[in-house]
Amino acid sequence: MTILSDFTPNEMMTIAAARALSNEDVCFVGIGAPSAACNVARLTHAPDITLIYESGTIGTAPNVLPLSIGDGELCETAVTTVSVPEMFRYWLQGGRISIGFLGAAQLDRFGNINTTVIGDYHKPKVRLPGGGGAPEIASSCKEVFITMKQATRGMVEKIDFYTSFGHGEGGNHRERLGIKTKGPTLLITDLAIWKPDPETKEFTVVSMHRGVTRDKVQETCGWKVRFSDHLEETPPPTELELTTLRELQARTEKAHGGKKGH
Repeated sequence: MTILSDFTPNEMMTIAAARALSNEDVCFVGIGAPSAACNVARLTHAPDITLIYESGTIGTAPNVLPLSIGDGELCETAVTTVSVPEMFRYWLQGGRISIGFLGAAQLDRFGNINTTVIGDYHKPKVRLPGGGGAPEIASSCKEVFITMKQATRGMVEKIDFYTSFGHGEGGNHRERLGIKTKGPTLLITDLAIWKPDPETKEFTVVSMHRGVTRDKVQETCGWKVRFSDHLEETPPPTELELTTLRELQARTEKAHGGKKGH
């Protein structure tokens, strides 16, 4: 196994996220960074992972990253495609999906996600794409992984709108609301890997990527960062991981003619 030193923070984030998935997972995939991570996992160490997209495609194996959930690549490469009502009612709400993999425009320390608006809801500075299926994914998948770039505008003390419920106010807030799933159990950024504290549910840094400092993590986060007492360094990408990701992105770029699907 060859370890490479020439990689970008985004590549490290995608590969670290891919490593969190296993061959046995049934994963509900978000578009963008989650999709890249899930497909790198499928093309490397987890060939039998079941990837499900919101449009109803099950067992999807795209050759290129989709532009949206409606991309024909998903349906063409899926084992089967079901209706959206069946996808949500039977598969998702039926508890048949082990991992929900989401991105976020805004995220707080307890894993609550905003993808609706920046600013006041009635007079927003920016109106975002909205929740789509993410609110149901956040509450119905057995656990949720989140991936996003670190920046103070994204990782905030208080989100402007609750789109997808994480751990709410922390502690046992999910349980008090009758939500029986685990919620966010992992956050992967371009700088670090975070896990929720077992008691408070506040995200805590458990591993920093090579070359990253504690100061850099804090500078790009809008809340006071907690670091694990057993802080580790994330292993850098292997040659296989990095080559797989770059080839996937190159195919995607060629297929979409420069359009953003990753």
